[in-house]
Parts: sequence; structure tokens; C-alpha cells
Amino acid sequence: MTTFFHTFREGGLMMWPLLGLSVVTFAYALERIWFWLRLTIWEKKVVQEILRAAKVDLENAELIASRAQNLAVGRLLLAPLRLRQPSPEGFHHALQAATTKELTGMRQGEKVLEMVAAIAPLLGILGTIGGLYAVFANMKNGQVDSADVSAVTFGLSEALITSATGIGVAVIALLFLKLFTNLRSQQIEFFSKVASELELTYLQNWYESSQYLESQFK
Repeated sequence: MTTFFHTFREGGLMMWPLLGLSVVTFAYALERIWFWLRLTIWEKKVVQEILRAAKVDLENAELIASRAQNLAVGRLLLAPLRLRQPSPEGFHHALQAATTKELTGMRQGEKVLEMVAAIAPLLGILGTIGGLYAVFANMKNGQVDSADVSAVTFGLSEALITSATGIGVAVIALLFLKLFTNLRSQQIEFFSKVASELELTYLQNWYESSQYLESQFK
């Protein structure tokens, strides 16, 4: 009986990589949850301060944005504000480049979750196959009596644990992936709205007025 369960545990070796994948999943999820919580709590306040300042003083708006570089939206708005008397096209391109950079950063780790979701069930199935093989091999070798239903049933149920674990890890990884994907989609809309407001403020309050003053002195 001892030999039977010792042999069965060969299939349980897959539990170690599954444990590693679960640790990776939760570590990444906690880091991203902190990232999104911080961004959600502070970004609207920062945006309001920057947009309000941009209507009066671009240098002050730049200063506020530079102080908020720990937030994605702070870095986004700082990119065009750093330019000195840019054309509307230059201002727009700076916003676009910064938006692309920040959204790329927000995808950080999503490939890891996709990999976990794909690999975890396969590792679980592999562990189960190893466990089942050990069960039936021991029955065949007479190390456990096939008439001992309780022993066989227990061995089979233990062998299925790795599959259940693998599927559970994959489901958790997919849930986190879906959550972060939805948050990123919402952030794309928010960035687009904020960038448009800053661009419009620059055109109306600064660029057009400077063009008008230049025309008066010609």
C-alpha cells in the first residue's frame, strides 16, 4: 500500500510547477491591482489640475504634470507640455506617441497570464495521467488489490487533483486577464478624452492667440 501511494505521487510532481504558476499569477495580479487602484484614485484629480493650469500658464501645467510622473496620465500630458511653442501637429504627435507608450506599458504581464492560462491545464492533465498510470501499474503488478475499492478510488481521486488545480489556476489567470483588459480599454477612452481637451486648450488659448499677435505685428 505504501509503495502504491509512493508511486502515485510521481503524477503529483506536476503540482510544483502549478504552484509556481499560481504564485506568478497572484504576484502579477497584486502588482497590477495596485497600479490600477493608484491610477484610478489619483488620475482625475491630476488631470483637472493640469487642464485648469494649462488655460492660464503652460509652464505651471508642465510643473504639475512633472510632479505626477508616477502616474501614466501625468507622463502622457507632460510629453506635449515639455515642447516649446510647438505647432498643432507637433503637439498632437507628442500626445499620440505618449499615449502609445503608456498603453504598451499597461499591457505588461498580460502575455504571462495568457501563458499561465494555456499551460496550467496541460500540466494538470499531465499530472493526472502520471497518477492514473501509477494506479493502474500497481494494480497490474499486484501491489494493490483491485478488489480494494476504497484504495483504488482514493488513488484515482488523488490523481485528478492536478487536473482540477491546473484548471483552477487557468481560470483565475483568465479572470485577471479579462479584468486588466477591460481596465485598459476604459483607460484608452479616458486618455483620448483628456488628450483632446488638452489639445483644444492649447489651440484656443495659446496657439491661435500667438498667431493673431504675430499677424498684428506684421
